[in-house]
Amino acid sequence: MDALPGERTPGGTADAAPGSDRTDGRAAPAPGGGRFAEERAVAVRAAQEAGALLRAGFTGDVGVRAKGDRGDVVTDLDLMAEQLVVARIREHFPHDRIVSEEAGTLPPSGAADAADPGRTWLVDPLDGSNNVAIGLPAYGVGIALCVDSAPVVGVVHDPVTDRTWTACAGAGAYGPAGRLAGPSRPLPAAGPLLAWTQGHAVRRTDPVARALRGALEERCRRLLQLWAPLLAWAMLARGDIDGFVGYRAEGIDLPAGLLLAAEAGVEVRALDGGPFHGGAAGPDTDRSFVAGRAEDLPFLLDLVGSACPVTALTG
Repeated sequence: MDALPGERTPGGTADAAPGSDRTDGRAAPAPGGGRFAEERAVAVRAAQEAGALLRAGFTGDVGVRAKGDRGDVVTDLDLMAEQLVVARIREHFPHDRIVSEEAGTLPPSGAADAADPGRTWLVDPLDGSNNVAIGLPAYGVGIALCVDSAPVVGVVHDPVTDRTWTACAGAGAYGPAGRLAGPSRPLPAAGPLLAWTQGHAVRRTDPVARALRGALEERCRRLLQLWAPLLAWAMLARGDIDGFVGYRAEGIDLPAGLLLAAEAGVEVRALDGGPFHGGAAGPDTDRSFVAGRAEDLPFLLDLVGSACPVTALTG
C-alpha cells in the first residue's frame, strides 16, 4: 500500500538492526497490506492523531483521578484520546464493535442487520496513565482489530518519539526502518535484558508475582518495569530487549502488542512452557506469558520455573 500521510518509506533493507528505527520517523508502510490494509491505515492515522493530542497535553495541567482501589488512575488525556480514536473507527467502520479502556464495550453504531459480530476493535488510548500522572514521558497508544477473538491488525504508537509500529496477521511487523525481526543476538553472559508487566488486579503481596520478580531481578542484567507494556512489546519486536515476562497482564493492550511481536518472529508461551492462549477476554490468569526468540525460550522458561512450582504458575 502507499505510504500514509506523515509516514516514511524504508530506505534500507527489509530487516532493520536492533534499535535502528530510533530516529527514523513514523512507521514504514507494510508491503501490500492485504485484506486488512484499510483497517491498518485507519488505525495508524487514529493512533498518530491521538498521539499528537497526548504529546501536546502532556506538559500542561493534567487532571488525574483514581480508578479503582489498586493504584490505577485515569487522566483527562485518556478520555480525550479515547474519544478521538473511537470517533475515527466509528467513522470508517460503523458496523464493528469497540472495546475501549475507559468507555468499555461500545456496540456497533450502524444498522443492526449490517453488524459483524466477529469484528472487535480494542483501544488503549493512553497506555501508561500512571506515568503521565507523575510527569514521566513513557506512554503509548494501542489499537487492535480482532476477528473471532484473534488479532489481525495491531498498531502501537509512541507519542514521545512520534514513532509507530504496525502488524497485520500473516503480513509481518513494520516500523520506521522497515520490517521488524525481533531479537537476533545471543543472550549476553551477564544475563538477559527483560521487561516485566503485571495486571492491576495483582496485589503487592501476591506470592507468585513476588517470586517471579525476585528471580528475574537476580538472574537478569536488567529488568524493565515501564508501566506501559505496549512500549515493551515494541522494544521486543525491534530486538532492543531479549524477552518479556507478564503475570496476569491487562487484556485491552495485549492483542496489539502480541501480534506485533509474533509477526516479528517472537515466540510467546505460557509460564509453564505450554501454548499461550491469552487474549483480551477471559480471566487474567490466562494472561501470564514468557516471550522471546525461540532459541532463548528454554533459558527464559527455566528462569521463571525456578521461581515457583509449575502449579503456582498455572493456577
